[in-house]
Amino acid sequence: MWTYAPWQGRYLPAPLSPRERLRAYASWCNAVEGNTTFYAIPPRDTVTSWAGQTAPDFRFILKLPKVITHERRLADADEPLRAFLAAIEPLGQRAHALWIQLPPSFGPGDLGALAGFLGRLPREYRYAVEVRHRAFFEDPRSGQQFEETLGGAGAEWVTFDTTALFDSPPMSAAEREAWNKKPRLPRRPVALTSQPIVRYIGRDDGARTVAGWRPWLDTVAGWLREGRSPTVFIHTPDNVDALELARRFHEDVRARVPAVKPLPEPVPAGPLTLF
Repeated sequence: MWTYAPWQGRYLPAPLSPRERLRAYASWCNAVEGNTTFYAIPPRDTVTSWAGQTAPDFRFILKLPKVITHERRLADADEPLRAFLAAIEPLGQRAHALWIQLPPSFGPGDLGALAGFLGRLPREYRYAVEVRHRAFFEDPRSGQQFEETLGGAGAEWVTFDTTALFDSPPMSAAEREAWNKKPRLPRRPVALTSQPIVRYIGRDDGARTVAGWRPWLDTVAGWLREGRSPTVFIHTPDNVDALELARRFHEDVRARVPAVKPLPEPVPAGPLTLF
């Protein structure tokens, strides 16, 4: 996302070398979703650049390549998995969690494959799994079996909350596209580990996005008071205002839990002037 065109010159300085954009993004937020790794394993020197542009406590939530999760469905995936792990090694502790996003067709009958896959993964990383099959949300037994599978490996269930998006009909082109592409998933305020992950998508109207995340404020504050360390990603269908909204969510949580550290001061998007 740090190369997202609408952010260049608005939130991030422009023009800016692609190898400097992550550094600017990291002044706005202290975590990022690694979606690009889903489509291709990045060159190791690229990952080394990512490490060089971020502080040691910056969090990368990196999606496993689709060849592992969608094409091979976690079977016979040792070779691409080794290549992926070798590529991300320069991140060290910045690789906060490896994100296993499974296709909508991956259902309760596939939990054996997931359990076997999780059992073969190296223990030096944390793992978080996102499912989209309706049974995990609508059938209590299937949900419990999924939680037990994750618990056996110390993995987290990634929550993807789309309730605000689908609360009322779309009002923009980006919202209409999101309605066609995003799954209708419920709010699930449950943490299985000390490192819960929430993905929230609101609306292109900022006020409606803020209204939709209000239930999460108490949940996240509660996790923090319990000693957990949650990671929350704020999205909108067009993501134009996502950086600003993410910082607002962070401040709303800090109002409830003042011990939470403030985010860094953002790098100015334009040159500083005296007037």
